[in-house]
Amino acid sequence: MDELCDCVSLDFRCSVNGDLLNFTTLREIQRRISNLRVPHFPPPPPLGVCASSSSSSSSQGRGREHLGEQGNNLNVYHIGLHGFDSLLSQQSLLHPFRRLRSDPGWLMAAYVRNREIKRIKNSMKAGNSLAFLYQDINELEHSRQAKLPRVSVVMPLKGFGEHNLHNWRSQITSLYGGPLEFLFVLESTQDPAYHAVSRLLATHQDHVEAKVVIAGLATTCSQKIHNQLIGVDKMHIDTKYVLFLDDDVSLHPGTIGALTSEMEKNPEIFIQTGYPLDLPSGTLGSYCIYEYHMPCSMGFATGGTTFFLWGGCMMMHADDFRQDRYGVVSGLRDGGYSDDMTLAALAGAHKRLITSPPVAVFPHPLATDLSFGRYWNYLRKQTFVLESYISKVNWIMNKALFAVHCYLSWGFVAPYVMSVIHITSALRIYIKGYHQLEDTTFASSGMSLVILLAICTFIELLSMWNLTRREVTLCNLLSPEAPRLTLAPYNWGLIFVAMLVDNFLYPISAFRSHFSQSINWSGIRYHLRNGKVFKIERRNDMVPAKTDLGGKHLYGKKGATHKASFLSSLGRNLAHWRQPKKFDV
Repeated sequence: MDELCDCVSLDFRCSVNGDLLNFTTLREIQRRISNLRVPHFPPPPPLGVCASSSSSSSSQGRGREHLGEQGNNLNVYHIGLHGFDSLLSQQSLLHPFRRLRSDPGWLMAAYVRNREIKRIKNSMKAGNSLAFLYQDINELEHSRQAKLPRVSVVMPLKGFGEHNLHNWRSQITSLYGGPLEFLFVLESTQDPAYHAVSRLLATHQDHVEAKVVIAGLATTCSQKIHNQLIGVDKMHIDTKYVLFLDDDVSLHPGTIGALTSEMEKNPEIFIQTGYPLDLPSGTLGSYCIYEYHMPCSMGFATGGTTFFLWGGCMMMHADDFRQDRYGVVSGLRDGGYSDDMTLAALAGAHKRLITSPPVAVFPHPLATDLSFGRYWNYLRKQTFVLESYISKVNWIMNKALFAVHCYLSWGFVAPYVMSVIHITSALRIYIKGYHQLEDTTFASSGMSLVILLAICTFIELLSMWNLTRREVTLCNLLSPEAPRLTLAPYNWGLIFVAMLVDNFLYPISAFRSHFSQSINWSGIRYHLRNGKVFKIERRNDMVPAKTDLGGKHLYGKKGATHKASFLSSLGRNLAHWRQPKKFDV
């Protein structure tokens, strides 16, 4: 009998992972089962009978079958809950606390923004009513303003949407006191933005030095980079600094002056950058984008040196482009896909300085009809940038970021999935009456981990709320005449859902980008090889009805595709993925 017990113990341990159950022998299993006070069921027969051969009588067989069914159910609860308890111990205790590592970053970012808020308010109390422009009011003297360097603002345009006119007005009405020119660069006159921006500039032609530049089609890099380089070629000969701006962010009146001032103070700065404050429109897609940007925002709220770069706001030395220093022109022109990733890689390779001043945070209104499918397209473009690189070191860093981001994303979602399973299992125990068992204390320990996970989630949402509140206040101070921003429209329940959705989909999108090596960006499909753009496709059937974030119309009704659901979009992407790839040699 001892040998039989030992054999059964080993088999049971292998089949249900007994190291999690703490069952060492069959006698222990017998003792645990015999102690269960289950009503309306007879006590189990001796273990020798249960393990006997098929020569038992039919009545004993029916009794064993009846008890076996109930015993199996009980064992399932024991095995399942012990397994979930162990998994929750590993995941819920590790990943929520790992997720909380971002909270100090958000707290530090909120501290930097709040310090700037206090500085502006204290300066206003001291009598400087223009503190949102200059910390020292003496900087507004004519003698100092006359010495300010010339700045050229290059804005690559694509399409026209609901927020473009407001954003363009905020950019061309800058209160920078030095020479300033604006270059709006488009692919062709067929772009809807061409007529819109031409009418806007016509109304400000006496007050603003601006012009529209037609860049033509890109052949060796992305269309955005092509437009930027054409804009640099057309800038004024006396330009000292060039500022690249996206057309979907609002600029503060003193932003250009603040960026230029920092460049003048420290000539070693290679690039100055900033980051947007997303203003969700109420759709789940807009909240997913807000949640995607929030962890990145802490890297831009340093008040000084940073390793991050956002292509929507980049101020650089104009001579770096004229002389192709550090390969900025060739690196972008020869197969460049992402402007900010390419320039950030060059800065790292040549040990150049990137800074982000505390006032460089810009309101970014999202489209009111931003659908979930358009969010997925945007996420695809964001993960696709990790497939572009300019050197072996850059490739290694991108792959490391790829692996870490995927691990943290699914590691963030896993505890919530297991928490739902644990809660469901605990409810079944309670409903079925198994709460009278003596050894159900492990269920309460599992629920304790669920509660701990809820606390961690609340702390994270609170940290996001605190940073958003500070940035909203700072934007209101920096643009006193603009419509007031408020936290009232933010739905924090949807933000929590967006956290789960975004972290679940990120690895899927990243793997999709890795295996496809191609992306459709605003109706243009780019193919990568060795981290560089080597093939560009343009077809009318690839042009979406609207751009992802701003909801901009690209070509009006001409060439627009029918509105498709998120699932159909995934289906088309999967079909394209499975097609054999034909690359040009």
